[in-house]
Amino acid sequence: MSNALIALEGSASKNKRLEEKVAIITGGASGIGASAVKIFHENGASVVIADIQDELGQAMADKLGEKACYIHCDVSKEEDIRDLIDTTIAKHGKLDIMYNNAGVLDKPFGGILETTKSDLERVTNVNLVGALLGAKHASRVMIPQRKGCILFTASAATAIAGLSTSHPYTASKYAILGITRSLAAEVGEFGIRVNCVSPYAVVTGMSPTGEAGVAQVEEFLSEMGNLKGHILRAEDVAKAALYLASDEAQYVSGLNLVVDGGFSIVNPTLKSHL
Repeated sequence: MSNALIALEGSASKNKRLEEKVAIITGGASGIGASAVKIFHENGASVVIADIQDELGQAMADKLGEKACYIHCDVSKEEDIRDLIDTTIAKHGKLDIMYNNAGVLDKPFGGILETTKSDLERVTNVNLVGALLGAKHASRVMIPQRKGCILFTASAATAIAGLSTSHPYTASKYAILGITRSLAAEVGEFGIRVNCVSPYAVVTGMSPTGEAGVAQVEEFLSEMGNLKGHILRAEDVAKAALYLASDEAQYVSGLNLVVDGGFSIVNPTLKSHL
C-alpha cells in the first residue's frame, strides 16, 4: 500500500468523531433517533438501537451491518432499561454514550382544560421516566468507568413559552432539562458529561401533518421560525447531538443546546408592528 493511501486512510479515520465509542440511542428506529443512529454510525460508533418498533429497528440494524444491533426496549419499564444496558456491556464491554431520545407527544395542541390525567401519565412515563431510568442505569456502568456521556432530547419549549405543544409534553421536557442540570452536578466528579438538545419543531413520524404533506408543514414551520431560508430537520438535531457526544465537547456539561434558529431569543411583537 502506498504512503499516500495510508495517509488517506488515517485521515478518514480521524474524521470519524466517535471512533471506537459505544452508543445506545433510545427511540432509535425513527425520527431524530434514527438520524442519530445513522450519523453516530457514520462517525465510527458501535450503535445499539433501542425501541419498541421491532421491524423498523431490526431493519435499520441489518442495513448498517456489524457495528449496529437492535434491542427491544420499552423505556417506561425499568427491567427493559436494565436489560438494555447489561446486554450492551456484555456485547461491547463498555458504554460511552447514552442518548435518551425516546419520546411521545399526546397532542400537538391543547389547553389546560383539555388536559387529561391519562395524557399526563402516558407522556410522563415515556419522556420523563424513560429518560431518568436511562440515565440511572447508564450511570451505574459509567461511574466505575469514570467516563461517559449522557444525552437527552428536550425541546425548545424549555426556552420559550407558547410553542403550541401540550402542557404534559412541555412539563416532561422541562423535567428533562432539570435532570440534565442536576445529574451533571452529581456525576461530574466521575468524569461523566451530561447535556441535552432542545430542538424547535421538527417533522417526524410522530408529527401530525393532517391533510398537508411533510414538505408543506416544513415550509410553514420554517416561515414561522426566525431563521429564514432554512428548514430544521431530524438530521440537524442529530448533528447537534453528535457534537455533544464527541470529544470536541469534552469540557461541555450541563448544557441545554437549543437548536431553534434563534426563535427563543427573539420577541416578534415589535417587528409585527413596524
